[in-house]
Amino acid sequence: MAKKKTEQNAEEAVNEPVEQTEAEAAQPTELEKATALADDYKRKWYAVSAEYDNYRKRNAAAVSKAYADGAAEAILKLLPVADNFGYALSSASDEKTRSGIDKVIKSFLNILSSLGIEEIEVEAGAPFDESVMEAVLNFPCGEGEASNTVKQVLKKGYKTKDGKVIRYAQVAVTVEQ
Repeated sequence: MAKKKTEQNAEEAVNEPVEQTEAEAAQPTELEKATALADDYKRKWYAVSAEYDNYRKRNAAAVSKAYADGAAEAILKLLPVADNFGYALSSASDEKTRSGIDKVIKSFLNILSSLGIEEIEVEAGAPFDESVMEAVLNFPCGEGEASNTVKQVLKKGYKTKDGKVIRYAQVAVTVEQ
């Protein structure tokens, strides 16, 4: 019988609700600890993911800029060839030579256009614009001429389609005396 009472007391002890002290109740359970840890890992994963995405964007922008700068530098070195063909066109005497040189110039301009480069349109008599022109010569104003206007275009200027100047147009400008 003593054995039955001990078993009965043990069963009652198991079935009775366990009362927790305040200190025990304040401590997080294993589930709460695991949930907090999972939330922390999730937050860190989002941060690393966002950082990596920003890195990819910065890297793509840097590569694109480096490519554009390299292309602009190569084109800048080829522009004197276009200038020389322009000089040859203006000094050619027969029509066949002029026609051949004109075809070469058009072909070169088509290549520049395909690379996103366009010629800066500057004409004699236009007002001087320092954002796309470089004044290399001064001429005194003639009769009926306004000051600070383009008298002559010495070298053509080129810019990208987004407006970045690769080479400023070199011009002669009228000035008052």
